[in-house]
Amino acid sequence: MSALESELALKKTQGKSILEVRNVKKYFPIAGGVLRRTIGQVKAVDDVSFSLPEGETIGLVGESGCGKSTLGRLIMRINDPTAGSILMGGQDITRVKGRQLRKLRHDFQMVFQDPYSSLNPRMSVGSLIAEPLIVNKRGTRSDVNNEVVRLLEIVGLTPEARLRFPHEFSGGQRQRIAIARALALRPKLIVADEAVSALDVSIQAQVLNLLADLRKEFGLSYVFISHNLAVVKHVSDRVAVMYLGRLVELAPKRQLYSSPLHPYTQALLSAAPEPKRHVNRERIVLVGDVPSPAKPPSGCAFHTRCPKVMDVCRSERPALKEYAPGQFTACHLYA
Repeated sequence: MSALESELALKKTQGKSILEVRNVKKYFPIAGGVLRRTIGQVKAVDDVSFSLPEGETIGLVGESGCGKSTLGRLIMRINDPTAGSILMGGQDITRVKGRQLRKLRHDFQMVFQDPYSSLNPRMSVGSLIAEPLIVNKRGTRSDVNNEVVRLLEIVGLTPEARLRFPHEFSGGQRQRIAIARALALRPKLIVADEAVSALDVSIQAQVLNLLADLRKEFGLSYVFISHNLAVVKHVSDRVAVMYLGRLVELAPKRQLYSSPLHPYTQALLSAAPEPKRHVNRERIVLVGDVPSPAKPPSGCAFHTRCPKVMDVCRSERPALKEYAPGQFTACHLYA
């Protein structure tokens, strides 16, 4: 089955799709020599496909360097894909630029890992939240001020916060400000890239609950990127597992956490902390280092570390196929 056929199979998910990622690739050139010619490519995202229905949250998980943050930036059009297409509400946004892209950005926003670096320290909180409203001419000055107050209250901050600056707030409060700014234009999709990983555990829970409440109130869809499996389990409807730029498993969260199919998913879950009543899960230790995305292995990218490797894994790349209802994996074990 080709990658495109796999992507079409993923569209069996019920509901209208807010986001469709089709065979997306992102290769970064490697320059070398005196003339700085291109001598290779880093395959950060390598032929990824999935769809996201309206009102759903999909979690992207994997080790550092697997390409999940790059994929999030491609969805946001911060970076342009090398190949493939990204559809937002049925419209291909990969070839859109300029004014048309700015208009489409109303529908998708991003919340970054470090809120302090994503907020201009020279602007007051009120100005930061008001900026997208003013730029897009969303009402009079009075309307904008009222909307800023409303957004601050929605994310759990007082109206007085608009007069202060980002450095005067804690990390959790700054992330709430970033969320309020992302909500200003009433987006349909929010890409949250490690949005709680820099926060204390107790603050993480508060921000996650806020995101869940906003999802219900505004009918939001989320692409939630994280290396924390417990966090992803808490917020996601489906989970996509990435390894070395490729999607290796995609399933509803209960299926994936209870019955993972891919050996890499099994290893990730075996390493995740569990309550005492679940400590009977056998620990799977992966040997070796993650290969370089500049020189990915032939066949299955995971075969160099897989405890269940077979000869076919070294030569043939497995396609993403449905092996259980709603559960897709790219593994020769189930061929």
